[in-house]
Amino acid sequence: MMLRLILAMNMTELTGAVSGPSTDVAAAVDNVTLFLHIVSGLMLALVTGLMLYFVVRYHRSRHPKAVEVKSNVWLEVTWTVIPTILVMAMFWYGYEGFRMLRDVPDDAMTVKVTARMWNWTFEYENGKSTQELYVPVDKPVKLLMRSVDVIHSFYVPAFRLKEDVVPGSESMAWFKANSVGQTDIFCAEYCGEAHAYMLSRVVVLDSDEFDQWMESELPTPDPEAAAALAIMDAHDCTGCHSLSGSHNPDAPSLKGIFRRETLVERDGKEVKFLADEEYLIRSIRDPGAELVKGYAPTMDAPEDMSDEDLGVVIEYLKRVE
Repeated sequence: MMLRLILAMNMTELTGAVSGPSTDVAAAVDNVTLFLHIVSGLMLALVTGLMLYFVVRYHRSRHPKAVEVKSNVWLEVTWTVIPTILVMAMFWYGYEGFRMLRDVPDDAMTVKVTARMWNWTFEYENGKSTQELYVPVDKPVKLLMRSVDVIHSFYVPAFRLKEDVVPGSESMAWFKANSVGQTDIFCAEYCGEAHAYMLSRVVVLDSDEFDQWMESELPTPDPEAAAALAIMDAHDCTGCHSLSGSHNPDAPSLKGIFRRETLVERDGKEVKFLADEEYLIRSIRDPGAELVKGYAPTMDAPEDMSDEDLGVVIEYLKRVE
């Protein structure tokens, strides 16, 4: 998985290869990169060529005695002015692209992004929440991003979009996908052991399909689930245990945990059984007593969780399918 992240980051930046949807910003970034590569290549060729010419032209066999070199004002002006023009052109070209990245259209659709170890959550204007980012094609999308734990970095290689998400502050980025399709989302800032598993997708739909998706899947208020999630967030349960079934090497997923066949290590022996309510209570109150096979004893018991709150969480876990 880490290899997949490294390849996606480096190959996209070096080759510009894109599969799936792209953006106008991606084209602008690619143009700036191409311009820098062309200028750098020409300068390399010029400097190397002059160096080789001078090595041959002024070799000791041709000039056994050193001669005084006189200054040439026009030569000095030329090698000062031309590089200055090139550097300013690079700056202007890059700055125009940066302005495009920060100039959000007034009609942009706002999506709130929450980063945590180790997943992304996307909340839409109507309250809908998903772990994959769904957007309409040809519609500007403004992302307001925050982190609840450590520094993350929201990175969509195909869009040439990367923005750090820092605890205690809100980051902003925007894009407008110009074709229907799907593309990967990565975290580009090392954020712990499961950093490489912090993956998601941007799913770009046509306008009608996106409207139908939004209207047909509006969230159903569930106060019990909201209460349980609030308790779990307060005790940092969801920082390690996923609710979506995604893999985390530090903690098993809670999706479908109730009545799931579980292999644990108890008193030095491996025991297999169905996870019932009693097991869930024991695993929270005394997490080191029965370790799920393959996981280290890294969980601390939430000592300040009341029996009432524990009951709310257990009832919720029974319904997480």
